[in-house]
Amino acid sequence: MDLNILMPTVSTFFIVLSATLVAFGWRLAVKRKLEQHQKMMVSAAIAAILFFIIYASRTFIIGSTPYNGPDGLKPYYLVFLLFHITLATVAAVFGITTIVLGYKKKFARHRKLGRFTSIIWFITAITGTAVYSILYVLYPAADAKPLFEAIFG
Repeated sequence: MDLNILMPTVSTFFIVLSATLVAFGWRLAVKRKLEQHQKMMVSAAIAAILFFIIYASRTFIIGSTPYNGPDGLKPYYLVFLLFHITLATVAAVFGITTIVLGYKKKFARHRKLGRFTSIIWFITAITGTAVYSILYVLYPAADAKPLFEAIFG
């Protein structure tokens, strides 16, 4: 398996792992097992950081995988991709904010924002997995291209 497939596969694994750990962490918070909750959420954050490092490294060093599916579906894919990118950006900002609020012991705001952030994170992981599936399973492309060329081709 070459890096064009290995890196996206590994990065997708880490974002799904992160969302799974957030789900377990949320459950621990509901059960008031707050020490375990904190450890689980730190693990989720580490998985998300590993995702981002792998994703960014591949994008900047190798390039991005272009959409290789039917031309008639490309506008729908681009709208879906834009939705995913926007949601991922919001989730990252909210995730960092939620973690900071927890460490500053501002628990009321942490709890309120954390619920919303978790839901966005779950949707981001699902849409990210869908993008991965489109680009690498359903319609695999031969080579990576520079970022904007891959998106707008």
